[in-house]
Amino acid sequence: MDLRIEKTKKAIRSAFIELRAKKSLEKITVKELCSLAYINKSTFYAHYEDIYALSDAMEQETVASIISGIDHLKDYTFESSDVFSRELCLAFMSQISLIKILFSGKEQNHLGNRLDRELKKVIFRKYPEYEHDPEKNILFSYCIQGAYHAYLNNPEADTQTLVSTIEKITKCLRPMVNTGEKAGSTS
Repeated sequence: MDLRIEKTKKAIRSAFIELRAKKSLEKITVKELCSLAYINKSTFYAHYEDIYALSDAMEQETVASIISGIDHLKDYTFESSDVFSRELCLAFMSQISLIKILFSGKEQNHLGNRLDRELKKVIFRKYPEYEHDPEKNILFSYCIQGAYHAYLNNPEADTQTLVSTIEKITKCLRPMVNTGEKAGSTS
């Protein structure tokens, strides 16, 4: 990519983060973002359709970064679901500054929903038979969304307590997956 384009995108994103840290997404204007990034509006529109498209792109990148931060995702099995949960929590924490800015206010649920969707894609590539299994989908959503919301709603909890509690919960759910497989095969 051209160095000028890279510098412009970086300036746009930095200005957006600065503005987003101070106000809701709906209150950010292209005009003020361009002023802060020292670019003109046509430059902004050459890269993004609008503020929402910029926010969406940055949210997607954050989710991709979180997912790439899960070391053993490709090795995921139901037997290692506790390890997966721990790594998911640690991946959240590695991006916490950006998460608190991009996914604040009305956008708070976007991260949980995006992670749910993207992590399921990865899991279903390994276990395609689970994609149309409602019970598996519910369990995955519960683990992914539950870990995210437990993390969000317990900011006072220390990392070790949060991660170990989520691991314990995930371990408790493991028999449900195996029971679901047996129940599904007898019906």
